[in-house]
Amino acid sequence: MRVVVQRVSRASVTINSEVVGSIGTGLLLLVAMHGEETAEDVAWMANRCVGLRVFQDPEGKMNLSLKDVGGSLLVVSQFTLYGDCSKGRRPSFIRAGDPEISEKLIDRFVELLRAEDVKVATGRFGAMMKVELANEGPVTLIIER
Repeated sequence: MRVVVQRVSRASVTINSEVVGSIGTGLLLLVAMHGEETAEDVAWMANRCVGLRVFQDPEGKMNLSLKDVGGSLLVVSQFTLYGDCSKGRRPSFIRAGDPEISEKLIDRFVELLRAEDVKVATGRFGAMMKVELANEGPVTLIIER
């Protein structure tokens, strides 16, 4: 499982000119599954994303979590995070998970995030999505498990 975390002041995802998910202050999570994740892996990642202390405290240090600032999450499936560009000019996606398995894992990930009592908006698995964001900081992290 690979997640790119971006701290944002706003983010939205649009499909066919319709905004299907949007947030204000929070985290944009671009999520890819390789298909061999366990329930423990998915739970660990959900807990890690909600608990990351990447928001500034009054002294300007990254010391506050999503819950501390009352932030939201926007989860967007992004199989291309497993694109391998080490050979040739066209990425290989052989490490990306099977779509049926990956969709179920991402759905479970979203359920676990919502169980943390934070607002969660999503894109739509497998759709051609336009993602817009105002990256705050900028703060961008990659988490793998």
